[in-house]
Amino acid sequence: MTSSLATAAAGFGTGLSLIVAIGAQNAFVLRQGIRRDAVLAVVGICALSDVALIALGVGGVGAVVVAWPGALTAVGWIGGAFLLCYGALAARRVFRPGTAGLRTEGEAAGSRRRAVLTCLAMTWLNPHVYLDTVFLLGSVAADHGPLRWTFGLGAVLASLCWFAALGFGARLLSRFLARPAAWRVLDGLVAATMIVLGLTLVAGA
Repeated sequence: MTSSLATAAAGFGTGLSLIVAIGAQNAFVLRQGIRRDAVLAVVGICALSDVALIALGVGGVGAVVVAWPGALTAVGWIGGAFLLCYGALAARRVFRPGTAGLRTEGEAAGSRRRAVLTCLAMTWLNPHVYLDTVFLLGSVAADHGPLRWTFGLGAVLASLCWFAALGFGARLLSRFLARPAAWRVLDGLVAATMIVLGLTLVAGA
């Protein structure tokens, strides 16, 4: 039980560190939340899309490892290298922060249909989504062997919590997330998580 909880917690932390990076999707969800426009639909699309992509990553990478045990070494080195690079970029942003936080201004979405289509495009047409949720999470999950689905469940929970908080708590979060200093703190946490996970993957490869 303790091992399962620890694995789920690791999945939660890893998933959260990948999701919270500043991006168009997060800005869009926050804008919709502030305007109270199709919030449930937008949050649902983001969360369910992550569920599908995380399952694809955990199941797909895990299946490759089961079929070819030697792939775990390759996945460990490649995934570890990616995580270390991501961690280094996040650490760089801590010491060289941008001049702005998460921007929420812009034209209104207009209609529920437009909001849904925009959200789908931002989610499924973004190549970084596949790198993050399919490959990176999949490679880290594969390192947990039989508990990889428990790890994936933790990552799914992180996605649900983040998008729900961003959409439904937008009015409370907007001032905080608009401050560059807030993102320095988040980037610091992301950098630490990524570097530790990257070193763990490389060490176990």
